[in-house]
Amino acid sequence: MGFFSKVKKLWGFDAATTTPAEAQTQAEQAVEAQDSAQAEAAVQPKPEPLPEPVVKPVVEPGAVTKAEPKSEPAELSQAWRDALAASLTSGRAKISEWLGILLTDSNSAGPELWARLRFLFATLGAPEAEAEAFITEFEAWARAMNLQRPEDIRSELRYRLILALDLEQEQEERTSIFQKFTQGLAKTKARFATGLGALFGRSGGLDDAFWEELEEIFIMADMGSEATQKLLGNLKARARSMGVTEAARFREVLGRELEDIFPLPKKPKVASAPEVVMMVGVNGVGKTTTIAKLAYRARLQGRKVLIAAGDTFRAAAIGQLEIWADRVGAGIFSKAEGSDPAAVAFEAVDKAQREGFDLVLLDTAGRLHTQVNLMEELRKIK
Repeated sequence: MGFFSKVKKLWGFDAATTTPAEAQTQAEQAVEAQDSAQAEAAVQPKPEPLPEPVVKPVVEPGAVTKAEPKSEPAELSQAWRDALAASLTSGRAKISEWLGILLTDSNSAGPELWARLRFLFATLGAPEAEAEAFITEFEAWARAMNLQRPEDIRSELRYRLILALDLEQEQEERTSIFQKFTQGLAKTKARFATGLGALFGRSGGLDDAFWEELEEIFIMADMGSEATQKLLGNLKARARSMGVTEAARFREVLGRELEDIFPLPKKPKVASAPEVVMMVGVNGVGKTTTIAKLAYRARLQGRKVLIAAGDTFRAAAIGQLEIWADRVGAGIFSKAEGSDPAAVAFEAVDKAQREGFDLVLLDTAGRLHTQVNLMEELRKIK
């Protein structure tokens, strides 16, 4: 569940109970309610402020005085509000479109952006406390990281909104992820696609020449010899089971095989909190740093994270995790160096259950699979 627990109802409707028209109606009602609340607030009489005493600063002779800058609240134009409302009532989450509207004529992480984010969250019906927490954390991060370039602000805001609103499985975001892979593999893709296109367009059946040409295409695409031979064997078996004997229909066979190889991942379901993730691997592969990244990601999703320092062997491992936990806003559990890692894991989970943590990330010391005693230690921890 995302950071804003009540928001996805506007576009992530259940097909069994809600139609797209109903989802759009819900979004329109949310926008109308927001506009109505703002209109009522605008017509409420404001009490006359009491005059404040005027205190004149003492100015030294010869000193040059500078005018204090005025800090005025950012005002959102009606045209901007209408543009965002129109995007929100489409019934689908469009993160790129929202970002374009949020950052229109705004090149800095300042009061205007915070005001726009508040309007977005209020219109979506997000709990006010969660919305303010999102803005406060983003403002603190932007200040700490000195985010000034518009592209950096956009990238960080996009990442946070996707995780907070649980939009990772939306069609637009999945397309964006695959576009990044496509750009990195442009040359290989072009050669691979050209070869497959010519192969699919040929006449004749699935003879030895066809399979030899397909093998060459896979090898030239850096697929590797072992993977190529295994894939060819699977494709031959699938073609026989589907009754495909012509090259023109081989595209169907390849498509079915790829669907089985790359199914959509399913989110793990935990019977009872907390979810526990144990990081294992050889020395120096980045387990501790990855824990920090996962903790940061989970925090942006609104989860309460506890990091357990199970690597009691490596010098400074505990101190490193303590620094990362402080930076990403996660909890930390540790014992003295040389302690039993299994005891650390047990007590960390016990602490997580008592204090309501959603996720425990357990660090472990690096080890090789040939080190029998250390592998037995992992079994004990598990």
